[in-house]
Amino acid sequence: MYSSALCSSGNSHSNLDRFLQCVTPVVPSRTLPQSCLNDLNSLWQPLFKDTIEYFTLKDLWDCYNEWSAYGVGIPLMLESGETLMHYYVPYLSAIQIYSDKSVAVSRIQRDDGDGAECESDSWSDDSGSDNLSRSFSNSSKAWDAISVDSSCDQEGSWLTRVRLGYTYLQYNEMSSPYWRVPLVDKITELARTHPALMTLRSVDLSPASWMAVAWYPIYPIPSMKNEKDLATCFLTYHTLSSSFQDDETMCNDINIGKDTRCSEELGSVVAGEKSKKNKSGHKSLPPFGLATYKFHGDIWLNPEFCDQERILDLYSAADSWLKQLNAHHHDYNFFTYHHSTL
Repeated sequence: MYSSALCSSGNSHSNLDRFLQCVTPVVPSRTLPQSCLNDLNSLWQPLFKDTIEYFTLKDLWDCYNEWSAYGVGIPLMLESGETLMHYYVPYLSAIQIYSDKSVAVSRIQRDDGDGAECESDSWSDDSGSDNLSRSFSNSSKAWDAISVDSSCDQEGSWLTRVRLGYTYLQYNEMSSPYWRVPLVDKITELARTHPALMTLRSVDLSPASWMAVAWYPIYPIPSMKNEKDLATCFLTYHTLSSSFQDDETMCNDINIGKDTRCSEELGSVVAGEKSKKNKSGHKSLPPFGLATYKFHGDIWLNPEFCDQERILDLYSAADSWLKQLNAHHHDYNFFTYHHSTL
């Protein structure tokens, strides 16, 4: 069982910082065998590196097991000096997974001689994913050239497909929070028709692969008289590919969609918030973007920690990411429309 980064209740962190730390999953970091490096997409991975670290999606989902069942506690310090533990439950808000064509067809595992497999379990590209997933309606046209198997007539479409990969899964939650199931339960449901959710590795995924997690509060301990002040909901955005986790410049090499480019702002934020391997052989996957609903800045923001600038940067990164993908994210639009002044 792997939990988030250490959550401190001391004065060395603001409440916003504690939240970001506590909802950051930490996954086992694995090293790809040298004999498997040639199997990687050279546009996605820094092949000049001696070693490439990766994690599996199954290990990532394992991080959310306990959080989905009991919630994750966020230690908050109020202006009155009172401290409390505020619990949040994660829900899958949206996910887009794109992979190489070599992974989108049945693959045969190969042993490198040391017992390490170069290929993940075989799976197939399921063109019927939209029957299960709620459609990213505004993004379908942008990704048609990526997901179809026929040749492309437009100049540059083939290169775009090679860079961004083929669609494996798109899911956009649009139901009321009261009708949603926690993240792990939703992943289990999706995996029934998309089994590669349990076998894919971060090195198999296009840099365009990402997910958004919605965090809804359940209760504080001890309880408060005015608990509506603690009703803030969050959206955290996470990249799923190894590209951004190991290469700060990868974003500059990828164009997403027609007439769009990876912005310098997004590249700097992803590089600044990119995951880091810790001493215990694990990798943290901090959010690169953020959105809020019913946000009370006097509780979450501390001017001594430049929280105002930080949350605006995270908002900007999420907005830039969605625009580059031309993705319609229902929760983000709802949060933004009802967003109050920070």
